[in-house]
Amino acid sequence: MPTQAKAAVIEEITERFQKSSAAVLTEYRGLTVAQLTELRRSLGAGSSYAVVKNTLTKRAADSVGHSDLAPLLNGPTAIAFIEGDPVEAAKAIRDFARANPLLVIKGGVVEGRTVDAAEVTRLADVESREVLLAKLAGAMKGNLTKAAGLFQAPLSQVARLAEALKEKKPAEGAPASDDAAPADSAADTTPAAPATTDESAAADSAASTD
Repeated sequence: MPTQAKAAVIEEITERFQKSSAAVLTEYRGLTVAQLTELRRSLGAGSSYAVVKNTLTKRAADSVGHSDLAPLLNGPTAIAFIEGDPVEAAKAIRDFARANPLLVIKGGVVEGRTVDAAEVTRLADVESREVLLAKLAGAMKGNLTKAAGLFQAPLSQVARLAEALKEKKPAEGAPASDDAAPADSAADTTPAAPATTDESAAADSAASTD
């Protein structure tokens, strides 16, 4: 291959590494063109599956900081460049390899990190982003319901809660004393301060609106 053509191939592979969220290296020895086409289609839109020359791919990998891929670039090599969800692509490759054992997963790069074949398989076992988001929403549902109930509560209830929290903070922040009486005892023996006329009127008004 002429030097200029090699440079163009290296540039193309380099660009694919840079644009892809993941790149999975495979050995395709023994697979038919029809089977490779099927695998390519299963990766989804925006992804590609290309047979590459190892020597040129090593140079491209070096240029983007993935020189540790060199041990994987032996024998017939094809790379799945993924531009979508790496999990979904890993599932597609894993499922194809199960149905077509001649496809061997070597390893690859996932979001800038070099991974081995076992890690690619583990990635395929991760639930999809949509499923994880649905589970997260379900887990949060109870707390969100409580929050919505608080927002819909009468203003007087919210005010009482805020007042209780305001009174609780100084008590929790004060240093403990060995001579201090238990909280229940203090509540029983401390006389309540007489309410002023204005305070009584405010309390009567609040009670009438609850």
